[in-house]
Amino acid sequence: MLSNQTTFTHLPSFVTIKGMGRASQALKQVLNTYSISQNKLAVALEIDRSAVFKWVHNQREPSSEAIVEITQALKTLNPLAAKEFVRLYLGVIVED
Repeated sequence: MLSNQTTFTHLPSFVTIKGMGRASQALKQVLNTYSISQNKLAVALEIDRSAVFKWVHNQREPSSEAIVEITQALKTLNPLAAKEFVRLYLGVIVED
């Protein structure tokens, strides 16, 4: 298991993720980068916006099931955002 101290490089802007929960930081970065509002994601997930707020502000780390649902919802909103979320969250596990 990777620690929260693991660093991920966000290409091409070279933004680094470290410190807070990886999923929370990855989600925050993707929502900002792709201009997806917390409300829009909450609607796509069919959940209350407060849950998304808690994830984005690192008050609660999304469960593994929620990670899958977030990825699927992002894919419907913007497929590039979904790919970036997975890449930021998991890092480079398998290179092309």
